[in-house]
Amino acid sequence: MNIPANLKYTKDHEWVSLEGEIATVGITDFAQKELGDIVYVEVETLDQTLEQDEVFGTVEAVKTVSDLFLPVSGEVVEFNENLETEPELVNTDPYAAGWMIKVKVADTAQVDALLTADQYKELIGA
Repeated sequence: MNIPANLKYTKDHEWVSLEGEIATVGITDFAQKELGDIVYVEVETLDQTLEQDEVFGTVEAVKTVSDLFLPVSGEVVEFNENLETEPELVNTDPYAAGWMIKVKVADTAQVDALLTADQYKELIGA
């Protein structure tokens, strides 16, 4: 299971990478494996300011639809438009090409409070 040490994680299986005040968000390798083949990613919150843990979109797999929860408060400033035509990128490359949104973070201390890679491994029993 791929769990990069340089990222932060949530109990809801999202990952976060912070550069300055912009956080890139996606779902973890564990989450995409649990969901199975992803067929659609929907984000209707572009240009909206949301609070931590609010739903920012949904991911649809062959067997289920799952909400996506915002790991940090802020404004959704970008959606990975490649996912509109290639949602399977979330399965094949969840930490790079399969990223979902970019968020202008309201409080970077929220990122610091997320799970480390080791804490996330413990959460999922890896």
